[in-house]
Amino acid sequence: MRRVVSDPVVPGEAAIAEAAAVLRRGGVVAFPTDTLYGLAVDPRRDEAVGRLFALKGRDAGAAIALIAADASQAEGAGRFGPVERRLAAAFWPGPLTIVVPAAAARSPPLSTRGTVGVRVPAHAVARALAGALGACITATSANRSGAVAPVTAADVSEAFTDGVDLLLDAGPAPGGAPSTIVEVVGSGLTLHRAGAIAWERVLESVG
Repeated sequence: MRRVVSDPVVPGEAAIAEAAAVLRRGGVVAFPTDTLYGLAVDPRRDEAVGRLFALKGRDAGAAIALIAADASQAEGAGRFGPVERRLAAAFWPGPLTIVVPAAAARSPPLSTRGTVGVRVPAHAVARALAGALGACITATSANRSGAVAPVTAADVSEAFTDGVDLLLDAGPAPGGAPSTIVEVVGSGLTLHRAGAIAWERVLESVG
């Protein structure tokens, strides 16, 4: 595993460019988010998605969400309606994953029922990586399924002795709860996973 260091606030251009090049080749990159360290692959590459699931030992029926550089890139991954846009405006950048109808066919693990979860994180390195790739990246914690989620680069190195091509070390992630996952269903909201943003705040944001 190659390890490159980046400032967490002003991402290093060379480090981000190298990480994006790994993704374009179908590789796996560990990177920090505003919650935990995650594992990124290019979700447009089926073989990379398959490699990610094998690496984590994750059940193929468990969907993986995406991280976007900004709201515009997020809307390229799925169809946002007025309520979804209101949620995005209220909580992005931040730990709110919004489930929306997928804009295009994706690997089954990323769109198990024609939907995809996406968010814009409050971490400059994560956003810069998606921006450099020019597409959303996967957002799943950098650990084997069932293991403790990592908050430092050292945690990632300990969890994976092989399989991760590049570790983007930007210091410790904040830790805490994962992102809250919500979906607009009909005229209401559904909570798929409680997380860093309280459900009550989500409901208040849409009246």
